[in-house]
Amino acid sequence: EYVGIDVDLLTRAAEMQGFNIEFNFIGFSGALQALDGNQADGMIAGMSINDERKKAYDFSDSYFESGIQIAVKEGNDSIKSYEDLEGKTVGAKVGTESARFLETNQKKYGYSIKNYDDASGLYGAVRNGTVVAIFDDYPVLGYAISNGEAMKLVGEPEKGASYGFAVKKGQNPELLAKFNAGLKELKSSGKYDEIIATYIASSESTSDEASEMVKA
Repeated sequence: EYVGIDVDLLTRAAEMQGFNIEFNFIGFSGALQALDGNQADGMIAGMSINDERKKAYDFSDSYFESGIQIAVKEGNDSIKSYEDLEGKTVGAKVGTESARFLETNQKKYGYSIKNYDDASGLYGAVRNGTVVAIFDDYPVLGYAISNGEAMKLVGEPEKGASYGFAVKKGQNPELLAKFNAGLKELKSSGKYDEIIATYIASSESTSDEASEMVKA
């Protein structure tokens, strides 16, 4: 059973606005492909709202402000800053804000990059030493650690982007409007803060580790 901020917010918005949802958890890149191929009506997956994506997708109001951070295997005390990543291999989930951050700063810090389709592959890589460090949204990493993943966070989160519920551009405007209305109601009732606190209070998740695609 997948849980997290994204899942909880969409589920409650659907209840409030009276629409049915069918979740399919298939990884971030898989969810994008499903949305592009009209196999999904919407996508909620810790997806950053930016100008490039707005060319292909319509977004809801922002439901979460992100931030990315480094995590290393528990007991690894050799990585304390970006400079310590020189000559080493680091990982991120393909298509995410973390992957873009790594690409942007690769020349500056001199690391190699490996991309993974989902969180399980990413965490397995740092666990078995394929990568020395990974980058992901700090609540996602915190949630994994609080649930027994043998990692630790390094440094402070980088200020991230706003996350939105996405539909293919020009399609499903009613679904987007219903999500926005549900989100507004959740915030005004205090339920939004309760959902966020459920996860962030112990350093938690913006949705199951990174990819929920929804068929409405």
